[in-house]
Amino acid sequence: MNAVNDAHFWDRTSSRYARSAISDQAGYERTLDRTRERLKPQDRVLELGCGTGSTALRLAGCVQSYLAADISTGMIAIAEQKQATEAIPGLSFRVATAETLATDAPFDAVLGFSYLHLVRDLPGTLAQLRGLLAAGGLFISKTPCIGDMNPLLGYGALPVMRALRLAPYAAVFNAAELQERVSAAGFQILAVERHATKGKDRRPYIVARKS
Repeated sequence: MNAVNDAHFWDRTSSRYARSAISDQAGYERTLDRTRERLKPQDRVLELGCGTGSTALRLAGCVQSYLAADISTGMIAIAEQKQATEAIPGLSFRVATAETLATDAPFDAVLGFSYLHLVRDLPGTLAQLRGLLAAGGLFISKTPCIGDMNPLLGYGALPVMRALRLAPYAAVFNAAELQERVSAAGFQILAVERHATKGKDRRPYIVARKS
């Protein structure tokens, strides 16, 4: 599968994704609260991998402008339907990737929730993200680290599911490796937090500043 196939996968599953419940609502609310604390009213914000726009609709009202982007046309269509009934000034949705947004830069903050493990070139994407940020801008992410989960998932079940087109591409790395790659891309890590309120938390919330 390639990036086009990944987009088609998310297009096919967008309706089901939109109907799915958040598994840890309290942990999600904590992530939103901690992110709001880092954003300023005058900020220009970019969210990558925005899905159906739920997080964008919760955060966009506290900043000057908020561009939410996703690779999936189906996801963005649902996000725009939500926006039509809940209009928020300064919020816009777009089918786009980090590589296609250079003309919109610079942003004061780039957000990526459940995003980094889905990109095919993590070092390249992190470099693109750094280029999208203004001097001293923040990159805020919360990423499932499959390398910290059951090895049978990352090296057994997941490749089989991808081959059967039942799952999109997903990179296997652990939390320590992720932090190393963020630092190597030219970011200073300011905070690493765990927001889950139930079960084991394998999705570190990382706040990093462009060095």
